[in-house]
Parts: sequence; structure tokens; C-alpha cells
Amino acid sequence: MADLIKVGMADYKVGRAPSTLISYGLGSCIGVSLYDPQAKVGGLLHIMLPDSTQSRASENPAKFADTGVPLMLKDVLALGASKSRLVAKMAGGAQMFAFAKATDIMRVGARNAEAVKEQLKSLGIKLIAEDTGENYGRTVQINLENGVYTVKTMVKGEKEI
Repeated sequence: MADLIKVGMADYKVGRAPSTLISYGLGSCIGVSLYDPQAKVGGLLHIMLPDSTQSRASENPAKFADTGVPLMLKDVLALGASKSRLVAKMAGGAQMFAFAKATDIMRVGARNAEAVKEQLKSLGIKLIAEDTGENYGRTVQINLENGVYTVKTMVKGEKEI
């Protein structure tokens, strides 16, 4: 039986097949996975905010896209993944609340999604699938045996990306 490894908010986990990594309750947060299909090694990161420079230095680096993605990458590579084979998938980034006069600062989900894309691009990792935006929460999981990334929602059901 494969291990089901839970990834909390502002947290990440890495592992290898046959484990599955899962993160519950993504709203404006993003669940981003890295996966090496040959080594069957990967990671899942649950980021809350786009940019660590807007916070106290002592905060958890996994909370932010700009610090969490490179941190998870380092640990995935340490498990035997090859950076040239890594692919990324992501989901989340919802706009959970409607505001009459929404400013950019209130668009946390969209800003999170963009920050993750920028990080992946700067690190040379290809984003091959995403399910972001809208106004509903998601639970995500990645099966490290085959790289299947499953997105579960109350609104749209379940799908693989």
C-alpha cells in the first residue's frame, strides 16, 4: 500500500514512488508539484502568498512562491530527480470572495498563480498543466508512481491534469 503524505498550508513534502502527496483546502493558495517521470520522484508545495519580501524575514519560506519553489526544488533534486526532466503542474489561486471595489492587492489567488509561473520560468522548469482561478476551493494530489495530478472540487468534481 502506497503512503499518503499530507502537505499542510505553507508546507511542502517530497518523496518517491509509490507515495502520493496530498494537500487539502486550497482557496487562493496554490498547490504546485514538481515531478521527474524517470526517477519517479517529486514534491508538492502549498504556498499562501506570492512574495516573501513583503513579510517578516523569520516567516516560513514554504509560505511564499518566491522562496518555497526553490526550496522544494533543492529537496527534489537531493532525492535523485534530474532538473532537465522535471515538469510542474499547479492548481488553486481562486478568488474566494467578491469585492465591490477589488484592488490588485485583494487578488491574492491570481497573484499567487503568476508568482509560481515566474518562479518556474526563472528556474527553467516547464509548467505542463494548471487549473487555477475561478471562485471555488480545491484539494490536490500527485501520485509519484505515474505523475498524475488530481484536482478535486465540490463544484466541478474531480479531474486529472
